[in-house]
Amino acid sequence: MTSSESLPALPPQPADRRRWFALAIVMTAAFMDLVDVTIVNIAIPSITRDTGASFTSIQWITAGYALAFAAGLITGGRLGDIHGRKRLFLIGIGGFTIASALCGFAANPEMLVASRILQGGMAALMVPQVLSIVHATFPAHERGKVFGLFGAIVGLGAVSGPLLGALLTEWNFFGLEWRPIFLINLPVGIAGLLLGRKFISESKAPKALRLDLTGVALVTLGLLMLLYPLTRGRDLGWPLWGHVSMVASLLVFAALVVFERRKADRDGSPLIELSLFRVKSFAAGTAVQLTFGVVMGIYFLVWTLYLQMGLGWSALRAGSTGIPFSVAVSCAAGISVQKLVSRFGRKVLQAGALLMIAGLLLYIWVAGRYGSAVTPWQMVLPLVVMGVGMGLIVAPLTDAVLSGVPKEHSGSASGLINTVQQMGTALGLGLVSVVFFGSIGDRLPPEAMGAAFVDAFQRSLWWVAGVLAVIFLVMFALPARPRVSPGQIPASDQAESSDQVPASDRAEGSDQAQDDGLPNEPALTS
Repeated sequence: MTSSESLPALPPQPADRRRWFALAIVMTAAFMDLVDVTIVNIAIPSITRDTGASFTSIQWITAGYALAFAAGLITGGRLGDIHGRKRLFLIGIGGFTIASALCGFAANPEMLVASRILQGGMAALMVPQVLSIVHATFPAHERGKVFGLFGAIVGLGAVSGPLLGALLTEWNFFGLEWRPIFLINLPVGIAGLLLGRKFISESKAPKALRLDLTGVALVTLGLLMLLYPLTRGRDLGWPLWGHVSMVASLLVFAALVVFERRKADRDGSPLIELSLFRVKSFAAGTAVQLTFGVVMGIYFLVWTLYLQMGLGWSALRAGSTGIPFSVAVSCAAGISVQKLVSRFGRKVLQAGALLMIAGLLLYIWVAGRYGSAVTPWQMVLPLVVMGVGMGLIVAPLTDAVLSGVPKEHSGSASGLINTVQQMGTALGLGLVSVVFFGSIGDRLPPEAMGAAFVDAFQRSLWWVAGVLAVIFLVMFALPARPRVSPGQIPASDQAESSDQVPASDRAEGSDQAQDDGLPNEPALTS
């Protein structure tokens, strides 16, 4: 079935035009979250000067957000399935806006850390609804285009955050120093809240679900037992209890799997739909998301520290250096979904991993060749190569992971996707203390600081390249080709209501699933 054949069969919908407004709103919220993750890194020197924050506090300003985000994402996604994705999105964006105001007016490092943790918790309610709303609002033949846009937004958010943070910090509005990096969220959040109420359509799981409180407790406990010792380990001298906690977290996750399996059999309302992992694309994609999150967690923080604290660059110079990377990510993300994936399948993602590795190796050479005298122009080539590689991964990966997920579990799936990526990011941030600060002496004289940061930066990039090599290998588990050609409606859409997809299209989607040897929805529903 081609796009031209399926579209005339769709009844005219007054809401069709509104869904693009809804997309713009949720994409803006996703952009705000992504910017807020990276915008803080560029303002670290300013925060340190203004508040007297220690390295431990600085690490918690970044890692505390990631921890709260990762711990709450699965729960946030499931709450959207139960109570409505629009409702949870609005609660999340409202809470995120309030938390941003608290960050902007923080009187000391402790208040800033607490506000960042609250901000991460609110983001955990907001962000899973973004992909869920997209999955529930757009038919399958349009999702490739939408996820291409999403990949471009990811690329823009990842690097425009440092640039925006640099501008806001350098301009020092009203003598507020770093505070505008958080306060800028207020007008965006308020606009998103008001427009979201008007344009986003409500959706929830068609089957009545209940929140799995035991599952929530086990997920949160397991993540904290793993990530807290990793984040604080170096600062505390790697105590024995930290190692015990990290090992014990694996037992907690094992208990979670057993409990969720029994709960699914008992009442069909588990926090985590383990049946989702029967879909090969989802299982392999989440593994890639986890390891890719580690890459992002290490790279962006280390890169910022290297430019500002190692090379002594201003926030504006450091932020503008990332512009080639941002442009490359956005361009490659759009092209990958629209032009490349339909022809080359997972080879596009694997090419992206190899390009990122090549860019890292170039960056290692440039950093070693020019040392502290390196200029932004000498960084352009490695940044562009890395950016193209990242763009070839981020957009197709999201589409691949969600393509086989039935609509009633889209919130849970979205929460899982974001959780594993944020868990990877938190792991990466924790590893920064090992791979970066671990190679810098605690009492270096000022004249040795620059060379030490250059060396630590190179060491960290070798770690990142190694993780990307693992990602390249894991990608072999992804489907070799897209399951559905452009214009076709996949099996995941067979649960869509008749006012969205005609019965004939749903039947054809089911036939497609059988032809591809994929489980259809009944096999995925608890």
